[in-house]
Amino acid sequence: MSGRTRMALSAAAATVMASCALLPLVSPVSWLIQAIFLLSIQTGVGMATRRVPLARPLTVAAQALVALMLLTLTFANKQAILGVIPGPEAFSHFAELLRAGADDVSRYSIPAPLSDGIRLMLIGGVLIIGLAVDTLAVTFRSAAPAGLPLLALYSVAAGLADGAGDWLWFLVAAAGYLMLLLAEGRDRLSQWGRVFGGAPRTPGGDPSDAVAPVRTGRRIGVVALGIALVVPLALPAMNGGLLDAAGTGVGSGSGSGGTISAVNPLVSLRDSLNVDEDREVLSLKTDTDDLSDLYLRIVSLDDFDGTTWQPRKRSIQSVPDQFPTPIGLGPDVRRAQVETTISAADWYAQNWLPMPYPPSGVDINGNWRYEPLGMTVVGDRRQTTRGVTYTVRSLDVQPTAEQLANAGEPPAALKREFTDLPDSLPAVVAKTARQVTEGATSHYEQAVKLQEYFAVTGGFQYDTKVKVGTGRQAIARFLKDKQGFCVHFSFAMAAMARSLDIPARVAVGFAPGTPQGASSVSVGLKDAHAWPELYFEGVGWTRFEPTPTRGSVPSYTVSDSPGSTLPDVTRPSQSASTGPSASPSTSESCAGQKPELCASESPEAAVVPGDDGPRWYVVLAWVLGGAAALLIPLAPMLWRLRTRAVRLGGHGRTEADVSLHTLAVWQELTDIAWDFGISPDDSQTPRKTAARIVRLGRLDPPAAASVHRVADAVEQVLYAPAARPVAGLAEDVRRALSDLESKVSRTTNLRARLAPRSSVRVVWALSDWWINLKRRATAARPTWRRASTSGQRG
Repeated sequence: MSGRTRMALSAAAATVMASCALLPLVSPVSWLIQAIFLLSIQTGVGMATRRVPLARPLTVAAQALVALMLLTLTFANKQAILGVIPGPEAFSHFAELLRAGADDVSRYSIPAPLSDGIRLMLIGGVLIIGLAVDTLAVTFRSAAPAGLPLLALYSVAAGLADGAGDWLWFLVAAAGYLMLLLAEGRDRLSQWGRVFGGAPRTPGGDPSDAVAPVRTGRRIGVVALGIALVVPLALPAMNGGLLDAAGTGVGSGSGSGGTISAVNPLVSLRDSLNVDEDREVLSLKTDTDDLSDLYLRIVSLDDFDGTTWQPRKRSIQSVPDQFPTPIGLGPDVRRAQVETTISAADWYAQNWLPMPYPPSGVDINGNWRYEPLGMTVVGDRRQTTRGVTYTVRSLDVQPTAEQLANAGEPPAALKREFTDLPDSLPAVVAKTARQVTEGATSHYEQAVKLQEYFAVTGGFQYDTKVKVGTGRQAIARFLKDKQGFCVHFSFAMAAMARSLDIPARVAVGFAPGTPQGASSVSVGLKDAHAWPELYFEGVGWTRFEPTPTRGSVPSYTVSDSPGSTLPDVTRPSQSASTGPSASPSTSESCAGQKPELCASESPEAAVVPGDDGPRWYVVLAWVLGGAAALLIPLAPMLWRLRTRAVRLGGHGRTEADVSLHTLAVWQELTDIAWDFGISPDDSQTPRKTAARIVRLGRLDPPAAASVHRVADAVEQVLYAPAARPVAGLAEDVRRALSDLESKVSRTTNLRARLAPRSSVRVVWALSDWWINLKRRATAARPTWRRASTSGQRG
């Protein structure tokens, strides 16, 4: 197998290995098989055109044309001429697919369904990256810069992924790049012979038994790869806090609708609660008589990682005509059917549909999908609530305290999922929960005691301006300071309930609004709210209200005993509910208004600033890490500039100094020629090497004379009885460098500056150092053994 063929196959394999980082983003992963097949054809075309051979630009053009025809055959054959030749209709179809793919990427969570648009983006991206890698590494014979497109491919995947298995995909991508570099090194060595071999394996051994740099390069590559994996683990992590972004995604599954992105429902909480103007978000007309219990639920947060609650990734499907009975709701629990017509403001753009819980059906126009477990409805294809009117049929579930107290054990799978707590949760959370609920005989009594602790007896104060610390100690800080708003209360109660083995999650939406008539309600920004939902077998997910002075206390949590400290059953919202506002999307109707009154189609969570910001050493570590990330790609160029300055700098006047300076100048001249593509050949004399540099570099007579003058000085140092100084050698090298730069293209100049070929000498130096270290250790080993033996005999 020729060197070019080996390089082409290595480039394709490196591209495929880097593409594996995209596998967690889309389901199913069948697209990768198709991408590998098309990439192999593209690579084969490159191998064939280089054998002809065609000019380098023609080789790249041929590969690009074949790739375009392959994509046309795969995605736009009906719009193309003869199925493979793209015309205006085919390009229009590509544009439509790319637009749809971009919409899908912004809409779906990870892993997203494999739509045609996403498939085109994935396969087309792999082919483009593959073409770039093949062009750099094989056509232009420069493997090192080929790491940039591979890095771009991996970075896109790493930026979109949720962090699971990142180390594995980095390892695979890095191994592909190292394989490409080793293939180039082997190809170069096969052309040059064993010129750059290392030291003999054993002291006094045969030089022909030297260790090739390729083998040592493997070891250095493994060490470098290990450092790249270990060092990030040592850097301090900047953890988020209790109010950090809730993330994305309702997640993966096999639902017919695929998956869809869960926009963060925790939006500008404190700003929404502190606005001067309580703008109307929703207007309701309902047939229920109890408006105090008319909560509008947007989404549930059921995944807790110790710092924040967020929606778990789940499958979605088409909206059914009739929703199924809520999970866990038994037939003996009293319920009533409620019908509510909801109109959203024309500036309010929320991807989730606010509905009373549990809903049993919804009549709405537009593109909407249904998530069964949370019983939520989400917008599809950028569908939002802006200006929509819809009717929701829901159940007013009215369990008794006795039914909740006698609830059976929940299903094992549900309990395992909804009582899961991270090990990083401070122990004080569970300890406080046990202290507060001491003496309770059932999970129901524990839940009521928790609600009473936060709402009445615990001394907590409702404050939307409170500053709560960030990080994994956020809940512990809240329990200590006892100040916060609905998010703090609901998050803390849900975590404490889970510590007592009560399945719990957090609901986000709106508390009951302000009545406008017999059956009309106005819901404003300040009614945004969050509350915990606890699961009881036979009743299902049940609302609790731990936030003091907000919302309404459920009737089934009010004690019949006259000495109870619980407040009245009905406690209407006081125009400033607590919670996450699904703040509206900025639009033309928001022009000229205060920014905090306008919402976003994809709201971001508002992190309440803490009073314990990152420590100085954390900031310093991140600054140093950022500086290192910027300097590492420039390291070869900086090393060459430094080396050149030392070699061409001043020197002593002794005979030894003159010899060393002359040889250093010669080394710099040959390295400069190497950087511009004239590879070194140590088998030639300095005079023949100079002639080769002049010929291949097409140097002008003045520059050629400078090169020969340096070669003559080297021969004089090597062969004359006494070395004598020659003035102006450094200027001769600079003159040759200037002439070389003027003779090559801008790309070659850039390559010589940013990724100089001669920087491989650093690898060789490390290889020699390692071999010498091993040789010294081997030589010293018998001495250690003799010393040990003498000690034992004594």
